[in-house]
Amino acid sequence: MKKSLIAGLVAASSMLFLSSPSHAGISLSGTRVVYPAQSKEASVVVKNQSKDDVMIQSWIELPDGTKGDLPFAITPSLSRLGGDKQQILRIFYAGEGLAADRESVFWLSVQEIPQKAKDDNSLQIAVRQRIKLFYRPAELSGKPEDAPGRLRWHWRESSGKPVLEVVNDTPYFVSLGHASLKVATSAYSIATEMIPPKSSKRLPVKDFSGSALPATAKIEFSSINDYGAAVDTQADVTK
Repeated sequence: MKKSLIAGLVAASSMLFLSSPSHAGISLSGTRVVYPAQSKEASVVVKNQSKDDVMIQSWIELPDGTKGDLPFAITPSLSRLGGDKQQILRIFYAGEGLAADRESVFWLSVQEIPQKAKDDNSLQIAVRQRIKLFYRPAELSGKPEDAPGRLRWHWRESSGKPVLEVVNDTPYFVSLGHASLKVATSAYSIATEMIPPKSSKRLPVKDFSGSALPATAKIEFSSINDYGAAVDTQADVTK
């Protein structure tokens, strides 16, 4: 009985695997969207890399992944996209509701909904892509490309372990790619995340055994610019 049950499950799973269509998916024209306040709209291009038609559903979410009541509209929010075709998604801001002295960040979600399969045994997967949407008010002080170099790194201790407090006094988000604490010829990885404007974050230092700030300590990190490229920066550490 057990052998026949196992054989049946294996056969069913094999049939499901073999009948699943190859899936190229959709792609977006960037890894982030920056919406300057002086622009009437922002846009991103969605390309269908498969040969089959798909439905595309798009929406904007809060940083925590909830939709909420947002001052944005996106068009088209639902559309049919032919195989090997592309489409422009246009994003509009209502003109009020967001901070004027700093950037705001959201998620732009684009979900591909495949057409109903002709074969009942086919596995259909709805693939979702999500990229960051930054709203940038007009007349912010400084330049966004200078924000990573203006971060201040302070040596702190939490529960007997070293952490680095990163202070961002600028009105821009700084998205850290990687970061490490350099001490002489050794490098210790630092947990990274996005540092919001006019705020600070505490980032743990991995595998560092001491608690005192080494005299030769430096920070080497990369940050992601408006075009999705990583930019390397070096900084001092202070107490």
